[in-house]
Amino acid sequence: MKYEKIHACRNDCCLFRKELSDANVCPSCGMSRWKIPKNSKKEVKNVPVKVMWYFSPIPRFERMFRSKETSKLLTWHDRKREVNDLLQHPKDALSWKKIDNLWPEFGSEPRNLRLALSTDGVNPHGDLSSRYSCWPVMLVTYNLPPWLCMKRKFLMLTALISGPKQPGNEIDVYLAPLVDDLKILWHDGVECYDAYQDQCFRLKAILLWTIKDIKDI
Repeated sequence: MKYEKIHACRNDCCLFRKELSDANVCPSCGMSRWKIPKNSKKEVKNVPVKVMWYFSPIPRFERMFRSKETSKLLTWHDRKREVNDLLQHPKDALSWKKIDNLWPEFGSEPRNLRLALSTDGVNPHGDLSSRYSCWPVMLVTYNLPPWLCMKRKFLMLTALISGPKQPGNEIDVYLAPLVDDLKILWHDGVECYDAYQDQCFRLKAILLWTIKDIKDI
């Protein structure tokens, strides 16, 4: 799986990308982009103080539709299923229906993706005494049947933010690459091949929900 390694400000002010890709200091706090070893005042060039890894979801969405089985599952919500007054699938939710009403062209294509974003801190080594932690950012695809959308196979890692401290209110800085991709998927979409229907179509997506346990993230 391809990924992009992006340097970050030690104070979570910015990512060194786009117009800041060649910068050596943060334009907000003035801190160096590079590590300074203990007992030294000299920077170690090409060794960033903080890094995030970004995994673009677009190629993986395209790959999902290139599988006949998965492509069929992604339109399960639009095919015949028991409909009643119960909330059995996210399609039954008012927010899903509101999207259909506000943007009927988007809603009329059942292959367009409805996504949720989730993030939380983890200690990858399970050592409670360790200060090292990281924050994965996941996407959930709610087009899938409810018994599959939360399965490990379909949970999509889009970013990994390195520790040791949590990004807190500055997490929006780290979400910028994902937001750029989501804008592409919403405004223009991407040309995609559907193996189940054996045709190409323009795939679009919308971020419908967030899943979190931190207030006002």
